[in-house]
Amino acid sequence: MQQKILFIINTPEFFLSHRASLAEAAQQNGYSVHVATGKGVAAEEITRLGFTYHEVPFSRSGQNPLVELKTIFKLLILFRSVKPDLIHLVTIKPMLYGGLVNRLSIRVPLVGAVSGLGSVFTSSSLLGRLRRHIITRVYSFALGCRSVKVIFQNPDDKSTLLNSDVISEESTVLIRGSGVDLKEYAALPEPVENKIQVVMVARLLLEKGVCEFYKAAELLEFRNVPVDMKLIGTPDPGNPKSLSESEFESWKEKSFIKVLGFRKDIASQYANANIVCLPSYYGEGLPKSLIEAAACGRAIITTDSPGCNYAIENGVTGLLVPPKDHIALADAIEELVANEGKRKRMGEAGRTFAEKHFDINVVVKQHLAIYDELLTYE
Repeated sequence: MQQKILFIINTPEFFLSHRASLAEAAQQNGYSVHVATGKGVAAEEITRLGFTYHEVPFSRSGQNPLVELKTIFKLLILFRSVKPDLIHLVTIKPMLYGGLVNRLSIRVPLVGAVSGLGSVFTSSSLLGRLRRHIITRVYSFALGCRSVKVIFQNPDDKSTLLNSDVISEESTVLIRGSGVDLKEYAALPEPVENKIQVVMVARLLLEKGVCEFYKAAELLEFRNVPVDMKLIGTPDPGNPKSLSESEFESWKEKSFIKVLGFRKDIASQYANANIVCLPSYYGEGLPKSLIEAAACGRAIITTDSPGCNYAIENGVTGLLVPPKDHIALADAIEELVANEGKRKRMGEAGRTFAEKHFDINVVVKQHLAIYDELLTYE
């Protein structure tokens, strides 16, 4: 019989963008792949790819205990119905709930993917510290099964959970991001334009640095720097820290920033850019936008914060700036606008860096080796 892998992830869109290639490779290697995620039009694509889809609702806010208990109960029923040989949990809530249910029921080998620790581990408020204490304790129990591997995308997140006594060193693996298809994101020459093109791609959350990008664009216009600042993304109404719809609409009217909204053609957008920027202080794992930018051979400007600072080599493939500092961000952009040679050398080094660390084929092989290890010794 085929061994069953059950992926649990909050949204179908995130599964398709960050784990579909891995699931396809697992299927090609003889595994039966099941995917449990929330609703969404992208769920049809999961089925079309040949995976077995299961709907499990994951609420965005997590503020209604009855809704959260319903999710946990659905996972319990799902585990007992599917009887997976291995469970792969991706993002915070699936890891907490899925790990908890597995520990209390079927106890099969577990892979947990930490795609960033989010704002709960960066908050300094009293409530934030209380939430962090509770979550670390739940993490510790949920990941406490006998056969477990926790995949981190950056060493900062790994150190945080190790220092919190959530997991042991031997249960950890460090893999730089979710990978990128180097053929799809090809390194093309920079466009020849009168103005340098700077692009930011992100969900429009405040912690992604969208306001810093906006303020840097305004400052660069004041300085008469010849640059087009392009923002790609849309607000996230389910997130209380999202840019509001009214702000989003008002930004579209500004002359110093071009707000493009949602786009699917990210590789093309990077090909038409000179610099890629992500001033995030969100608590990233390893931002996929920066992985894709490096693959496209573009110089990167990002923040010296967990996840972001592991996506580049400072001074080699891009520049690091302090979080929440739009002046430093504008200065870094102006520096690369003025120095074509430096900018292009960084882009070339970024492509080499991507080939070494971000190639989807390398990332997939690392994951399949983890599956084999856990199932062999089970």
